Amino acid sequence: MSDAFDINDLKRRMEGAVNALKHDLGGLRTGRASASLLEPITIEAYGSTMPINQVANISVPESRMLSVSVWDKSMVGAVERAIRDSGLGLNPITDGMTLRIPLPELNEQRRKELVKIAHQYAEQGRIAARHVRRDGMDQLKKLEKDSVISQDESRVLSEKVQKLTDDTIAEMDKIVAVKEGEIMQV
Repeated sequence: MSDAFDINDLKRRMEGAVNALKHDLGGLRTGRASASLLEPITIEAYGSTMPINQVANISVPESRMLSVSVWDKSMVGAVERAIRDSGLGLNPITDGMTLRIPLPELNEQRRKELVKIAHQYAEQGRIAARHVRRDGMDQLKKLEKDSVISQDESRVLSEKVQKLTDDTIAEMDKIVAVKEGEIMQV
């Protein structure tokens, strides 16, 4: 095979799309408590904006409870405010330098909305994978046109790119199906 075409670069970019999907889905609320639920929250601290995990430690003491241990007493109010204003529908209870956050039950309508959002994230991931495939196919066509690789090599590599794309999309579908199950679990 030709050294002019790097399928590992395409593989790395598709893995990046899968990781982005996992990260996006991690921010969706399920029936169980998860520290990743609070990861997208940013805090106004020390004159700049910081992720919550840089000013506090997040733990899951119970299946429906999050605990946020703030390191600096002066930041407790800002962390509490950021969690309340996050749009996640959470109401922290302040206990000294620790915030306890009970997770209320999700109603059926909210569960369905979250599943819809998960499917939107999945579609964005599939589109990203298809863009990577298109870039790879365009690169192969150019190499074939410039006589760097033969038609046979181009066809074999095209099939590899397509298989990589199919496998990536199947992995994304599996990840979303698991997340959907977690969301719909009562």
